[in-house]
Amino acid sequence: MSNLKVNVAGVEFKNPIITASGTFGFGREYDRFYNIDVLGGLCTKGLTLKPRQGNPYPRIAESPSGMLNSVGLQNPGVDHYLATDDILLSKRDVIVIANVAGSCIEDYIAIAEKMNDSKADMIELNISCPNVKEGGMAFGVLPKNVEAVTAAVKKACKNKPVITKLSPNVSCIADNARAAEQGGADGISLINTLAGMAVNYKTKKPILFNNTGGVSGACVKPIALKMVWDCFNAVKIPIIGLGGITSYTDVLEFMICGARAVEIGTHNFTQPLGAKDIVEDLTKYVEENDIDVNDLVGSLILNA
Repeated sequence: MSNLKVNVAGVEFKNPIITASGTFGFGREYDRFYNIDVLGGLCTKGLTLKPRQGNPYPRIAESPSGMLNSVGLQNPGVDHYLATDDILLSKRDVIVIANVAGSCIEDYIAIAEKMNDSKADMIELNISCPNVKEGGMAFGVLPKNVEAVTAAVKKACKNKPVITKLSPNVSCIADNARAAEQGGADGISLINTLAGMAVNYKTKKPILFNNTGGVSGACVKPIALKMVWDCFNAVKIPIIGLGGITSYTDVLEFMICGARAVEIGTHNFTQPLGAKDIVEDLTKYVEENDIDVNDLVGSLILNA
């Protein structure tokens, strides 16, 4: 009965462990520590139409049980990815999810069209970037924007399942999950980072150059678990859960709350072997207890 394989939007993963965008590069650095083929999936660094240098330094700050980042989507651009990493990753025994970002719907459409012929297995939409054509409002805040950008990408990218990554900085994440589903998303992933700030008490100034950043790490796990559960009860499309996962027991908890797979993020920074260790520990648990991880999905029993 023991089984680690999961199916997300028609794509089969040999196990439910995926590395999160922005925390694993394109896999090359971590491949020096261990064979990344042990992973179920790898989500690339966020890709934009043109190369980005990211935000000025300092753009990382530590916090208790987590961190803040304001990196600003530093990346080599989608064309560079297609010419190099897309080919290299296609030779690995790992599902590749290309994370894409933009500042307006036209950017997303253009990237989606380019990704049509890529070797990536899936597309993940980062919709937390400013929508400069609508007064700086983030795509991920209003349900109407979530639906619009998801629908536009689905129309432009016909060859890949599309996963919409949801921001937690909203009034009701279930509404945004429903909007993504209405827009045609094949699945959703959540949560992205929470808005936060770090302050230097001596200078009385924010530590990050851009003043605020995204909070991630173990400290956000309780929030992520509740939001995954909320979305599981709101939509029928599969969910990839993330936010503060540092152990195989965290993985089990996310799956019980409704996630079909998970992404490991900040843990990769503090423990370079972290994702590999979680795969090994989860494998051991599943075999010793003779379970199918798919039976865990959404099995949460609420108190009466």
